[in-house]
Amino acid sequence: MKKVRTRFAPSPTGYMHIGNLRTALFTYLIAKQNDGDFILRIEDTDRERYVEGAVDVIYNTLRQCGLNWDEGPDVGGPVGPYIQSERMGMFKKYAEELVEKGEAYYCFCDKERLDGLKAECEAQGKTYSYDRHCRDLSKDEIKARLDAGTPYVIRQKMPLEGSVTFHDELYGDITVECSELEDQILIKTDGMPTYNFANVVDDHLMGITHVVRGNEYLSSAPKYELLYKAFGWEVPTYIHVEHIMKDKQHKLSKRDGDASFEDLINKGYLTEAVVNYIALLGWAPKGEEEIFTLDELIKEFDIQGLSKSPAIFDPLKLKAINAKYIKKLTPEEFEKYATPYIRQTVKRDTDISRICSLLQDRTEVFTDIPEKVDFLDELREYDKALYFNKKNKIDEEKSLKSLKDILPVMEGIDEADWTEENIHDRLFELIAAKEVKNALILLPLRVAVSGKASTPGGGIEISYLIGRQDTLDRIAKGIELLSK
Repeated sequence: MKKVRTRFAPSPTGYMHIGNLRTALFTYLIAKQNDGDFILRIEDTDRERYVEGAVDVIYNTLRQCGLNWDEGPDVGGPVGPYIQSERMGMFKKYAEELVEKGEAYYCFCDKERLDGLKAECEAQGKTYSYDRHCRDLSKDEIKARLDAGTPYVIRQKMPLEGSVTFHDELYGDITVECSELEDQILIKTDGMPTYNFANVVDDHLMGITHVVRGNEYLSSAPKYELLYKAFGWEVPTYIHVEHIMKDKQHKLSKRDGDASFEDLINKGYLTEAVVNYIALLGWAPKGEEEIFTLDELIKEFDIQGLSKSPAIFDPLKLKAINAKYIKKLTPEEFEKYATPYIRQTVKRDTDISRICSLLQDRTEVFTDIPEKVDFLDELREYDKALYFNKKNKIDEEKSLKSLKDILPVMEGIDEADWTEENIHDRLFELIAAKEVKNALILLPLRVAVSGKASTPGGGIEISYLIGRQDTLDRIAKGIELLSK
């Protein structure tokens, strides 16, 4: 059985778009689940859109996601070079081979003539298509023009009759009438290949067996089929995947500023969660489980699970998946990720590990953290209405009484004994002595020391984290606020 070889062939035009990363992921999974090779090829011939440093972005993103390639520009391999601009010299001879076979021809039509054809089509309300003016030139005429140095392109000679059938793993057999196909350009006047032609030649020379790409290329598929047949080459397995949409009307687009992989990481998402979520965009696992490591995806991924319907990018689902990954982190891993975000708003000397233990189960994305802990350094002005709690039947008057009871208890704990355990024990002694529900003491304390109704951790934990003096000052401030 022929070894599976897949390729990811991005253009270095900026950050890694989510759609591109999904193509890389699917391509990688197909290779690895078949013990095959995953190849990286950089298609950098569009110099107008080329972005300096973008190749490094591709390398770094793939490596960060665990999509390590077996062959590529930086690791080498038997079928290099793996940068398309370094392969330019080899394409023309393949086009000329097609000319010799009668499957392609030299076209000497200049820009003026082609512009006239386009204008004529527009005037008649027709879609422009080259009129095959040079298709049947005699050998003598072709030689004379070549000898004279007349500029030319090489065009594919499409069959004029019959149909061509192209097979896609998702869409099945697609048949197109040959009369609908234009004689596409293979080699441009500057001697460089067109995208479609270079793709076919490169994929053949690199032994690519499976190609994953967007379904916008389905219209080009019959032309690919005819090129492979013209050369007598084996056609790879094609999988044309649907677009990723940001809503039902609009595609997710790098050009429109939609999220790139780097954007998502900067927004506080874990790499593993992003990869997991991207796998679910247009692919449905067989069971109910949706959380997969990369190794698990290699085992679970199935081409038959791919959808022919567009995938909607759902930020809420991504956030939910990210939260599950955050909960699975070890405390040490979470602290490593969370500390820079905590330190955005918490500058004081405090127990970072304890803050992290309170945050881990309450964090969906790391960028949520600064706002969750911003009260630790400084108590901001807050409304005394926060002391009202309907569920526990606590109002401002009851809160004021509770804070007046709490203050001497907290004052009675020395600085040296200011531990979370001691604060807990003293407050629960107060609760027992007053014969009241826990909430009547603990909820007003939390509001007083945080200025918020909801916090990671309660009043006991916060009091420990901000220290004895700040706790006493904040309780006193709460009493003052409620006494007005």
